[in-house]
Amino acid sequence: MFTKILIANRGEIACRVAATARRMGIKTVAVYSEVDANAKHVAVCDEAVLIGPAPAKESYLRADKIIEVALATGAQAIHPGYGFLSENEGFAEACAKAGLAFIGPPASAIRAMGSKSAAKALMETARVPLVPGYHGDDQDAGLLQSQADKIGYPVLLKASAGGGGKGMRIVERSADFKSALESCKREAINSFGDDKVLVEKYLTRPRHIEIQVFADTHGGCVYLFERDCSVQRRHQKVLEEAPAPDMTAERRAAMGEAAVAAAKAVGYVGAGTVEFIANQDGSFYFMEMNTRLQVEHPVTEMITGLDLVEWQLRVAAGEKLPLRQEQLRINGHAIEARVYAENPEKGFLPSIGTLRHMRTPAAVTFELGGGTDGPAAVRIDSGVREGDAISPFYDPMIAKLIIWGEDRAQALQRMAQALSEYQIVGLASNIAFLHRLVTSKPFSGADLDTGLIERHHAALFPSAGQAGLPVLALAVAALLGDEKKSAGGDPWGDSDGWRMNGTLRRQLDFADDGNAYPLTVSYGSDSWLLELGTNQALLQVTARQGSRLSLKLGDHAVHGDVVRDGETFHVFSDGKHAVLNWADPLAHAGESEAEGGRLTAPMPGKIVAVLTQAGATVEAGTPLLIMEAMKMEHTIAAPGPGVVEDLLYAVGDQVAEGAQLLAFKLAETSAA
Repeated sequence: MFTKILIANRGEIACRVAATARRMGIKTVAVYSEVDANAKHVAVCDEAVLIGPAPAKESYLRADKIIEVALATGAQAIHPGYGFLSENEGFAEACAKAGLAFIGPPASAIRAMGSKSAAKALMETARVPLVPGYHGDDQDAGLLQSQADKIGYPVLLKASAGGGGKGMRIVERSADFKSALESCKREAINSFGDDKVLVEKYLTRPRHIEIQVFADTHGGCVYLFERDCSVQRRHQKVLEEAPAPDMTAERRAAMGEAAVAAAKAVGYVGAGTVEFIANQDGSFYFMEMNTRLQVEHPVTEMITGLDLVEWQLRVAAGEKLPLRQEQLRINGHAIEARVYAENPEKGFLPSIGTLRHMRTPAAVTFELGGGTDGPAAVRIDSGVREGDAISPFYDPMIAKLIIWGEDRAQALQRMAQALSEYQIVGLASNIAFLHRLVTSKPFSGADLDTGLIERHHAALFPSAGQAGLPVLALAVAALLGDEKKSAGGDPWGDSDGWRMNGTLRRQLDFADDGNAYPLTVSYGSDSWLLELGTNQALLQVTARQGSRLSLKLGDHAVHGDVVRDGETFHVFSDGKHAVLNWADPLAHAGESEAEGGRLTAPMPGKIVAVLTQAGATVEAGTPLLIMEAMKMEHTIAAPGPGVVEDLLYAVGDQVAEGAQLLAFKLAETSAA
């Protein structure tokens, strides 16, 4: 077995690999970019070496530098994690040439499965069912469109070298094919350095089911059952679970045996995932093979009790697989939710910033492979801590929340509870959306397909309602408590509201995104009377410990956490997160709202396409330019009918968050 390995990755997967290595007595070397100098993965490894600036192509994608560090530190093997260099055949070959073990499949297997089109040709030879499509090398735009017309719309354009939902476009009609192809190729070349695409029939209500496979160098190969990854947004997974709901034993065996056959066909070694697209009737088609450990591997670990990273290390060291197929068993049900720094209400736009406050559900300590009696109910895999920053350079994942239950119903209940306990302040997150999704009728009822989120958009994205008096009372109590604390015993600064001949009445103005709350507070000796319109209630604080508040509001008990960030109050209560802004009468007035015709960058990024010109008259919704940020493309569209007065950036320019991208005059402004 290895005594020291280098982890060529960052974030939660680097921390995950380090945890298993530590349990096995293996030393670890971390690599990091300049922006990651204080990252969690640097702290949890035994050694850490700087490899370059923040951009991945200058650090985490520097294969030569990473191998140089591995040799210099005495590492015997490199674990690539997922993403970055994990499926780079050149990197695997370079490791072997340098005398380092690559903790992954051989370069030949990566090469065989690295091209989606080549992989499909291989599977066709192996008689694995394929979705109707074109997977050829001829990439002439006219030919591709004719193939799409022949297949019949809707079709799916997919980057041949892609993954993670990048370089994918659904095309509903022939007239949209050209622009979709250009966008797909552009994103593919930026993400993978290869703009080759394939065209497939787009199934209308498919499920995404994948099989975890493992092979050793002694001819052994097993499947560790399936994961259902159907719930997706922008072709990226949001929730994963194992086993797949409504999976029969016969279908599981058929898919598992097909996955093993696929792995053996390319001489596979190590952990891999064979992904299938499945119809509601039970039929399934090969989609692709990921030649690495998957983000969602923890759900497989939770239902099998196995440590897949340990298996990777043992196989890479030349050992046989620890178990045979007949020895593998499914125990219970596991669900994983990906907690992201993103805003679901704004098209899942990634968010950057500092995690100024983070409170997670209590995780049960559980070491896979450590001989424990049973799985933990709650597991959190994370590469960040409170105070860390989510930067624009890498994937905005905060954590993976993994829940185990004796059955799916118990796992769902535990997941909903855990999400209600998760608190994040400092940037947008998808936690509230995940809670709505997990508790929604389609997901809880296992009515699954890859279009679930879009199909149930109205229910999953309800219009924001007004904050209730209990939520407002928590914010008021926190504010008044802060004022009393800041007085520090100074009688002239005391804020108890005492008056010699009357009662102090004071207005506190709170607001959220859609509503204003002018509250009147009347001070009493040990309580306050709150009034909001015709509603009123007596407020008493019964306990306060840190951010946790317990109140008596009229005849009701109210509990919650209030985290203050400047003049913004984040109220966590009853599993919900309300954001209330207080208008401090002593503070300076805020800046005026931007003009209606000013279009700004939603986040830092690069201009990849300009679709208009100065002087152009456009209609509402007309695409004006395209930005690339956080590895995804974002289209900036006209907010209304008007005229493009000036273009302020060109293709290739880097822009900062909030930067004005172009000067635009709305038609109604000019008419005025």
